[in-house]
Amino acid sequence: MEDEFAEYGPGLTSPAGAAEAITPNDGADIAFATRGLYAGQGGDLNVTLVSGDQVVLINIQPGIIYPLRVKRVSATGTTAADIVGLR
Repeated sequence: MEDEFAEYGPGLTSPAGAAEAITPNDGADIAFATRGLYAGQGGDLNVTLVSGDQVVLINIQPGIIYPLRVKRVSATGTTAADIVGLR
């Protein structure tokens, strides 16, 4: 398939071009900084943003893409599941 936009760099408002399942981990950052997170099952989400700020998002809803630049999803405090990082 030809990608007519292959020569353009993606902006933060561009649609995601890749995705990876994320397993929450208290001791390690994910392999890439996300431009969004999706959870197939809702709950709480404990994340560290690329700025270093840590926040627990309470009661996120499943099936929604949250526009977050995340470098870590911690296991402690995360009850959401089937988490996918979009980049």
